[in-house]
Amino acid sequence: MAKTANDFRNELVRLLTEGEKLRFVAVDINAGQIHRSVGGYPGTDHRMPVCCDVMRSTMTPEDEIVVQPARGKGPRLTVRYRLPRPTVK
Repeated sequence: MAKTANDFRNELVRLLTEGEKLRFVAVDINAGQIHRSVGGYPGTDHRMPVCCDVMRSTMTPEDEIVVQPARGKGPRLTVRYRLPRPTVK
């Protein structure tokens, strides 16, 4: 079954929440890490572009891209997310 944006978003939120609980000031997360954890990567039906889109859409102005794949979307995409995350109002 193909993974959805929500699958990737849930895993990303889980990792960010874990980092906050450990009182980290930031956490570096890469697309390959998330996709492997969610499942379906590597494979012929991977959803890496969706995973990368979710990672980018979750970024705030304080976050930064640490590794940018040549084509923009790939397992090496790594984002440094600052913690704690802003609360949604």
